[in-house]
Amino acid sequence: MLAFKIELALSMIALIILLDIYSWQGIKTMFKNRSAKFLNNFRKTYFGISILFVTFFTSLYFVPFLEAGNLFRVFTSAFVFIIYLTKLLFCIFLLIDDLQRFIQWSYRKISTPSSKLSEEKNENTSTISRAKFISQAGIITSAVPFVMLTKGIFKGAYDYRVIQVPLYLKNLPSAFEGLKILQISDIHSGSFFDKDAVRRGVEMINQTKSDLILFTGDLVNSKTDEAYDYADIFSAIKAPMGVFSTLGNHDYGDYTHWDSDTAKQKNLDDLVQVHKDLGWHLMRNENVTLEKDQQRIGLIGVENWGDRGRFQKFGDIDKAKNGMPDVPVKLLLSHDPSHFDSIISKSHPDINATFAGHTHGFQFGVEFGHIKWSPAQYIYPHWAGLYYVGDQQLYVNRGFGFLGYPGRVGIMPEITVFELHKG
Repeated sequence: MLAFKIELALSMIALIILLDIYSWQGIKTMFKNRSAKFLNNFRKTYFGISILFVTFFTSLYFVPFLEAGNLFRVFTSAFVFIIYLTKLLFCIFLLIDDLQRFIQWSYRKISTPSSKLSEEKNENTSTISRAKFISQAGIITSAVPFVMLTKGIFKGAYDYRVIQVPLYLKNLPSAFEGLKILQISDIHSGSFFDKDAVRRGVEMINQTKSDLILFTGDLVNSKTDEAYDYADIFSAIKAPMGVFSTLGNHDYGDYTHWDSDTAKQKNLDDLVQVHKDLGWHLMRNENVTLEKDQQRIGLIGVENWGDRGRFQKFGDIDKAKNGMPDVPVKLLLSHDPSHFDSIISKSHPDINATFAGHTHGFQFGVEFGHIKWSPAQYIYPHWAGLYYVGDQQLYVNRGFGFLGYPGRVGIMPEITVFELHKG
């Protein structure tokens, strides 16, 4: 693990240094008419700040108290990320200009090896002017994501949206017609930094007056104690037919260091107790039957099962369905949508609708009318919203909280309210 962290840190540091050096070439072009003293002082300041960034980035990996979820780490990491994403875009402009000049230089060498001095002078003047223009255009363009990502922290992180979704189920019993089911997912309580904002989100949940509430995993980032400061807030979530929950990949404590396997297991046991204390029914590969006016539907909950990377495969759908009575509708809680893609849609056609989360919609993207785009779609074919696969349905919640980048741009935190209908 340590070797991997060292390798990753060195790779990132090398990238940071490369971006700093290459960006300086473009910045220097913009100030070419300033005095040598000004340029020298500016260079010292620029690279002095770069050294601070490299030093800080290294400390993120090796200073013990700066664990994932630590708010100082979260915000400073986000700031470094925004700065270097801006520099990356600026460098792309510089690279385009350098490639263009290299092609022109190569063409002149091949076609006109003995160009006139006056022509070369005119071309050089034009090239320098163009280089300055591209540098300025690069700075202006790269400033756009800087502004957007910064705004996403202060405005997008808690900009909760209630999304209404009609859910049509072919064999829905008449007693459940119009039933309101609310889903939230990916709370990630260790990332929060504004309790009042979270409380407003919970108030929005309760104002929907939903009959049933589902939470589809990732209550914490790494450790159970992250949830304690917000337990009083989330315990206010209530519904007449109950609150049912399941575990996500972050809930098992796999993304932090433990002194022993016993300590890690205790952390998970404590998290299970938190769900109980909140009044939530944690479903770990099990099922329950929901009754209304002597009619029934089934609710199934599995532990995390992911088919991307090294995510856990603790979910056991066969075990979860064991002993379930014959019901006309079966609803599944499964944190990772790849579980639906790889297992549910292929081998369990009796499950009518699956509720998932996990992707966060990448916390970045565009949603405008029928236009929907996010980098998440290049990893997960089903990454946000409602999908139909044959006679089955999958809903991927965009998440209530956030992880890593402490904000959202374009993909807002979501509270989903489903209204059941026969059809």
